[in-house]
Amino acid sequence: MEDSFQKMISSIQRSHMLRLLLVGFLVLLLQIPIAMISGLITERQKRHNEAVEEVTGKWGKVQIMTGPALIIPYKHRWTEIGAKGQQVVQTKVRYATFLPDRLQARGKIESEVRYRGIFSVPVYRIRLDVEGEFPQPSFSAWGIDPANIVWDQAQLFVGISDSRAIQAQTNLTWNGQQIAFLPGIGDFGSIANAGIHVPLRSELLQAKRFIFSFPLTLNGSKGAYFIPFGRDTVVNLKSNWSSPSFQGNWLPSDRTISLNGFEATWKIPFLGRNYPQAWTSVTDMGKVIEASRFGVDLIVPVDEYRMSERSVKYAGLFILLTFACLWLIEVLAKVRIHPVQYLLLGAAMCIFYLLELSLSEHIGFGIAYVMASIAVVAMVTTYSKVILKNLRQASIIGIVVAALYGYLYVLLRNEDYALLIGSIGLFVILGLIMFLTRQVNWYGAKIQEESLSLSEESKSQEQT
Repeated sequence: MEDSFQKMISSIQRSHMLRLLLVGFLVLLLQIPIAMISGLITERQKRHNEAVEEVTGKWGKVQIMTGPALIIPYKHRWTEIGAKGQQVVQTKVRYATFLPDRLQARGKIESEVRYRGIFSVPVYRIRLDVEGEFPQPSFSAWGIDPANIVWDQAQLFVGISDSRAIQAQTNLTWNGQQIAFLPGIGDFGSIANAGIHVPLRSELLQAKRFIFSFPLTLNGSKGAYFIPFGRDTVVNLKSNWSSPSFQGNWLPSDRTISLNGFEATWKIPFLGRNYPQAWTSVTDMGKVIEASRFGVDLIVPVDEYRMSERSVKYAGLFILLTFACLWLIEVLAKVRIHPVQYLLLGAAMCIFYLLELSLSEHIGFGIAYVMASIAVVAMVTTYSKVILKNLRQASIIGIVVAALYGYLYVLLRNEDYALLIGSIGLFVILGLIMFLTRQVNWYGAKIQEESLSLSEESKSQEQT
């Protein structure tokens, strides 16, 4: 039995195909540590997200400004038949919402980075100047009796998604008169969850046009959004954040982005919306209003966890290509590399992803990637020199590994073209392997020669 085992080992050592299958098995075996590293990336990303939620929960979350809108209650009366057949007049208070003809907002977003442990969290403070103009509210389209309109309880509302982050008291200027905002949204709750409001007395609603303005200072994070409540809505934003991502139903009509920040202007006519300039509380406008928001996300240029997650997806392929290079050297240079040596080289390539992740949390992804690549390439080249005992062959291994990491970096930085670049790269690599192995006798000519030499040695031993 021992002789059979030795023959099997000898057969594996001499057969190119069996050694190729063994290399494939080792690649599959190394997927275990790769899966563990992938799980670690997910865990670290979860901790980072928890740190972001903790900081933004205290500083301010995504800010969405809804409004301003003019809300005027009115009494809706109808007649019902009572239990004894008499007519009973029922009364219910409803609300009419009116939007401005003109709405303009100018804002400056000052971004900064806060830290929770080793995790960085980008936040901002936005300073807004909002102005516009309302027409005289008209109830004629709904056939409402003017006597049922409760003008004394009219209010102007501004919805703010995270009103805790309001940084200063603000006043509304209404046709030249200043009125302090009060907390809460009252009956604006159907289309906003939080915000501020101003009560307007009936004498403030006697003009034909109402010009308003107010400043607003908010803390926020991740993004800033607006709702196009004006018949003509214009929003202009400036920021020192250099990586904006414009979102929503409308993109800016004008924008400039540089290393020092960005400036963007939205010009939105009300014809592009899916709701009118006025409605009553009978109609639920919450969903269509929410769907009409637009604005900007302040994205992190390079998310180290997302980049690490993407890079580790290529780990199995890169280990396979490195082992293929070693196997080609075995075939072409007639050297033997032990399976344990394959495993050690594969382990070094697995460590690359761990180094990439841990370093990127402290020094950024780009520098971390370069440092991890240099360290692993140096280790692989040095160890290959030891096992191959040939500097030229070891240099080939080092160059191949360095080229793979350079190629991976290009893939990570060009997400839109990753599939195209990857397909072309694999095609070139496969063509190169086919070219280098074009003269290899896969049917075992070399093995036959070795078998003949072994038989000659055995005959000489028998004669002796």
